[in-house]
Amino acid sequence: MSTQEVLIRIQATPNPNAWKFVLDRPVLLEGKATYSNADEAYGNRMALDLITIEGVKQVHFFQNVITITHRIDVDPEKLQQEVCSVIQTRLPVHDPSYGIQKSKLDLRKTLPEDVQQIEAILDRTIRPGLQGDGGDIEVIKFEDNKLYVHYEGACGTCPSSTTGTLMAIEGILRDELNTQIEVIPL
Repeated sequence: MSTQEVLIRIQATPNPNAWKFVLDRPVLLEGKATYSNADEAYGNRMALDLITIEGVKQVHFFQNVITITHRIDVDPEKLQQEVCSVIQTRLPVHDPSYGIQKSKLDLRKTLPEDVQQIEAILDRTIRPGLQGDGGDIEVIKFEDNKLYVHYEGACGTCPSSTTGTLMAIEGILRDELNTQIEVIPL
């Protein structure tokens, strides 16, 4: 990979405890990855170095974006400097294909039809906004008209994800799929 300096744009997110670091090259070629502790980051040196920065609670990789969720008592300038330093030193040797196994679409073909429909609706309506804010949503399970989801990245601890966003998801799914559906965050 290129050894030239990585261009990094730092952006605020709707979550006051999360920052997006938008890079001039990919951090992940396919899918997304979220790390909440050093054990989860094992094998990915850049994620490991980021998650072990004092005050960092979660690291989320998506395309050319790294979202860092942090404790409320962290000095934002110091955190941003440390994150940028890790990115500058680790990205030149980072493998953006790390962890790619089967494509998301191939895996979805094995899901029940109703879950495939839910995923397609989320991809079209909800995920672009969440991903633009440095987060995402993962469907955990769907049973008895209850959809269990997990917020990732900046969305994981954002106050609006448990209110407005959740209501929007439920409203869209009720309009497009099933009037009885209930969305439950885990």
